[in-house]
Amino acid sequence: MNQQHYATAPEDRIPLSQKIAFGVGMLGNQMFPAALSIFMVVLVQGMGMDPIYWGILFFVPRLFDALTDPIMGFITDNTRSRWGRRKPYIFIGAIIAGVSYIAMWQIYPEDGQTYNFFYFLGVSLIFYLGMTIFSTPFVAMGYEMSNDFHERTRLMAVSQWIGQWAWVIVPWFWIIIYDPDWFASSAEGARYLSIWVGIACLLLAVIPALFCKTQDVKPENMLQLSKENFAKNLTTFLGGFTSIFKNLPFRKLCIATFLVFNAFNTVAGFSWFIIVYYMNQGDPGIAGTWPAWFGTMSALSTCFLVIPIITYLSQKVGKKNTFLISQSISILGYAMFWWCFQPENPLLMFLPLPLFAFGIGGLFTLMMSMTADVCDLDELETGSRREGTFAAIYWWMVKFGFAVAGLMTGLILDMVGFNQTVKLQTPEALDGLRLAYILVPVIGTLIAMYVMKSYDLTEQKAHEIRAKLEARRGKFDVI
Repeated sequence: MNQQHYATAPEDRIPLSQKIAFGVGMLGNQMFPAALSIFMVVLVQGMGMDPIYWGILFFVPRLFDALTDPIMGFITDNTRSRWGRRKPYIFIGAIIAGVSYIAMWQIYPEDGQTYNFFYFLGVSLIFYLGMTIFSTPFVAMGYEMSNDFHERTRLMAVSQWIGQWAWVIVPWFWIIIYDPDWFASSAEGARYLSIWVGIACLLLAVIPALFCKTQDVKPENMLQLSKENFAKNLTTFLGGFTSIFKNLPFRKLCIATFLVFNAFNTVAGFSWFIIVYYMNQGDPGIAGTWPAWFGTMSALSTCFLVIPIITYLSQKVGKKNTFLISQSISILGYAMFWWCFQPENPLLMFLPLPLFAFGIGGLFTLMMSMTADVCDLDELETGSRREGTFAAIYWWMVKFGFAVAGLMTGLILDMVGFNQTVKLQTPEALDGLRLAYILVPVIGTLIAMYVMKSYDLTEQKAHEIRAKLEARRGKFDVI
């Protein structure tokens, strides 16, 4: 684990105000999916939607989102405007996503399951298109805000710290939506709360477009986007998509993220079902604030324990070794849940959270920083700056896996015998949920660790790559 370290030059440091502005955008970026994960439960528990339909509503929009991401990455990499390659799209995408999120939840049980299914599906496609337009250039912006190996990790640490507050806040949406003193039904609660969520996320997401600075790329290093050049650009797009997947370090990052994040998301919603149905006889009223506290304490563990430790360790033992350490800790946390979800002692479920949080809590702080390093390697090999395309393909893997995770969630619920129409589930169904909650993410994490064991883009190698790049093309201007 011996690492050669290099000091961060003053010109490579990102001002704290810029880190915070990017972090506020990350809060919006994470608030949308975090809120959606809470709201989606309403479709089954509050509106009686079939779990298979529910799984399809997870799968199809995210698959569409995954397909549009690479196209958006290519467009933003080759956009010429007075505001740069990223900011116009971040601004426009935030507005589309915020407005469509509100529209998506204006559904009523009396309209029937079929109508609600197709309405929700159609509007959610617009929502995910807005998220693609916003998030792909937003993530790319983060990759190019600094050229320093460790400053990139510090930027991602700040942004992930701020973004994690989405997961502190949104579990309480369960309480608001299901409180009979607020709303007559959970469907009504989702309709009204979505208005406030959509507006808040919209305002958060536009902040990076207004206040963040990013590197400018010379026009001669970009393609001309026009109808006349469509065929040529399509060939370049497809070739670039293929060449990026041939980048071995990047492929390892994508596969590891796919496994860890999407194994987690396959069972993430099960915590609500376990707390309500296993620990509280299927009554959200009896469960009270326990589901909210579970999510909040997990996110707070990430903010105040995981991210500081990850940031410190990565500067001491390297990013790859920090990833392996953090994921090992998370496996122990997952395993403990078998004994710590106890109806007679609900406080025990908080015991594994500080360990469990290392899995997802450290993942994106490290992976987004490591992807920025890979972008430098790609420029050295190809001569192009393709942060947008890398961001798109990386998140394509995440979102495609998220789509698969959503489909698997519904399938697992159906396979274990969960019945959404009754309060009291069979012991076999509850044990199946608890077992899946542990085994799925543990298996995914173990495979991801095996993949990352041979990752070799170290600090020393990244420093050498940067030196070669600056000797070739000088330093970037900032806009």
